Amino acid sequence: MSLEPLLSQIESEGAIPPVDQWHPERSGSMDLVIRADGSWVHEGAVITRSRLVRLLSTVLRREADGEYYLVTPVEKMRISVEDRPFLIVDAECETDEEDDAGLWRLTTNVGDTLVLGSDHRLIVSEAQETNPIPEVAVRFGLHARLNRNVYYRLIELAEHRVDSQGRTELGIVSQDVWQPLGTVDTESL
Repeated sequence: MSLEPLLSQIESEGAIPPVDQWHPERSGSMDLVIRADGSWVHEGAVITRSRLVRLLSTVLRREADGEYYLVTPVEKMRISVEDRPFLIVDAECETDEEDDAGLWRLTTNVGDTLVLGSDHRLIVSEAQETNPIPEVAVRFGLHARLNRNVYYRLIELAEHRVDSQGRTELGIVSQDVWQPLGTVDTESL
């Protein structure tokens, strides 16, 4: 079976298969790990073909049990994800000159482009043993962590606001939606 037609459709149209609508009965697990650095490792070897990683990323979803699966119409295979399956590697702001509103486009390490707004919101997740994690929802229960350089770039451009609990919050606005990047300890300033 050739994957070229599917790869071409994904690359040219940005088409994502409707994995949220597929509920195959056959399931299992495979030795595939998405590492915290964004690399995909199959049976101990890093997958170096970016087109294959892109294809696999389009059939990935996270289910209610918290597990990650590669899903096709006929089977789903559980895989391991060390942190988040995707990384945000770039952020670009477009400004609408008429109303001076900003629109932020984020790019993932697997080639997805997201527009920050009400559908794709930045959140800062609390981690158990590490610093809070800035991330954004991508699709099908999947999130992308902001790479450190992207996060710092957004922090440099961030606005300050006081939230409903009186904390000073840093964030940006995209599509007229406040996108929080974290809180600031005003006592240490």
